Parts: sequence; C-alpha cells; structure tokens
Amino acid sequence: MASFFDEIAKNKLKSMLLMLIFIAFFSGIVYLFVYFLGGGIFAFIVGFAIILVYAAFVYFSGDKMTLKMSGAKPADKSQYQSLYSIIDGLASATQVPMPKVYIVNDPNPNAFATGRNRKVSAVAVTTGLLSTMNKRELEGVLAHEMSHIADNDVQFMMIAIIFVGVIGILAAIIRSMFWFGGIGGNRQNNSGVLIIIALVMSIIAPIFAILVNLAISRRREYMADANGARITRDPQGLAGALLKIKNYAAGPNAQPVKAANEVNGSMYFANPFKGKSLMNIFSTHPPIDERIKRLEKMY
Repeated sequence: MASFFDEIAKNKLKSMLLMLIFIAFFSGIVYLFVYFLGGGIFAFIVGFAIILVYAAFVYFSGDKMTLKMSGAKPADKSQYQSLYSIIDGLASATQVPMPKVYIVNDPNPNAFATGRNRKVSAVAVTTGLLSTMNKRELEGVLAHEMSHIADNDVQFMMIAIIFVGVIGILAAIIRSMFWFGGIGGNRQNNSGVLIIIALVMSIIAPIFAILVNLAISRRREYMADANGARITRDPQGLAGALLKIKNYAAGPNAQPVKAANEVNGSMYFANPFKGKSLMNIFSTHPPIDERIKRLEKMY
C-alpha cells in the first residue's frame, strides 16, 4: 500500500527530471539555431525576441483558445447547481479561487482544466460525464481537475506546450537553411560533423520534444490522481469513475471527444481519442488500468 503523499512526491520528482531534460534539449536546439544562422549577437537577439513573442501569445491566450477549440460554453449556474457546489467545495479544500465552469456538449465522459495559474483558471466537463457519473465519482474527477489547478499544472503544461512549439519552429528553420543552402555566416567555419548533428537534431528534436511532453503529461496525471484522492479521502470514487470511462471506451457506441486534437488532447481527464496507442510512449495519458491499480492501493 502507498500513501497519497508517497505517490505525490514520487511523481513530482519524475516530472521535474523530465522538465530538466526538456530544458536541456531546448537549450541545445536554440544554440544550434543561433550558431548556424550566423550574425552573432544580432541573430541571438532576433531569435530570442521571436521566442518571447510566441511564448507570450500562447501563455496569455492559450486558455481561451483551448476552451474555444473544445466547444466549451459557460455553465448556467441555475441549471448546474450541483456541479457548481462540488467545484466550490473543492476550491475551498484546495485553497484556490473558484474557477470558471464550462460545459462541453459531448457524449464522451471527460473533463479538463485550463488556465494561466491558480487565479485564472477554468474547469470544463462534458455532458457525457454528468450523465454517466454518480456524485461520488463526479467529485473524484473534479478533485483530479482541481488538483491540476492547485498544483499549477495548468501553467506547467502551458509552458511545456510553448517549449514544444518553439522547438518545432526552430527545427523547421534549421532544416530549411540546410536544404536551401542558407546556413549563415558560420557556414564556412562549420565542420561536416556539426552540420550533420544540426540536421539530425532538427529532425529528431520536434519528435523528442513531443515525447517528453507526453511523458510529463502522464506523470502529472498520476500526481493529480493521487492529489484528487487525498482531497476527497476517497480513492475508490475516482477509481470507479475511471472504470466507467474504461467501459464506455470498450463499448459499441464509444466515440472520441469531437473537439479533441493533438494540442488539447493531453489536458483531458482520460484519453479523449478512440482506440489505444500502438505503444504507451505515444499516449497522452497513462493506461486506465494502471491508474485504477494505483488508486486501489492508496490509503
């Protein structure tokens, strides 16, 4: 048996190690970009300015874009009194301001949290979740999502998304410079080995960045499960919700979340896509069976 706190500490450490790998890889691709572009300090300033503009745009508008992309609508407080009541109680328990509440008209039982930080956040639930879960299970799912907000996971994952985007942009520019003969002022001094390294990095960097992002997402999901179970003191309620979602996904009428895509998919409570990944490494979420197993061992 594992305590809530042991599980939380273990997943927090793994998340931080993955983020350090992410930062190291990011630093490497930025260095290659500036080195091969040439222009010295001017190229560095221009490149850094582009990164800052992109990062600021994603950070300050990412939550609104996610909600709009997901088709989320503000939940009417008079119609969803019970939902508001549960979230309000969990906000008090986690000591965070009451988040905005949204409804997604979708039969797939799911939910997600988004926002910039603990003070600017939102929780969205699908109509499928509300119709499928009993109060105990719904509270478990919402406690999981509130844990994402309380632990600043919404900010953590937004930063990870920014890293993935920037690495992808810089890698594409390096590839373009290579193929079109535009590796700049340092080209004459570049060894063949460095050029090959740059080309290989520009190809594998975006893929590696996505894989690290997915690994971070899975770690944060385990941690939110543990924190959600700690808040409610009812790991079985959350495990029961996961079991219902698993049974839904295995059923003949199962459908993916209509608005889910590669950008917002990792934010959902459970894998919003239909079917299973060929390998767990490419999954946005940990296996449901493993999540249930861990919850059933908690005390």
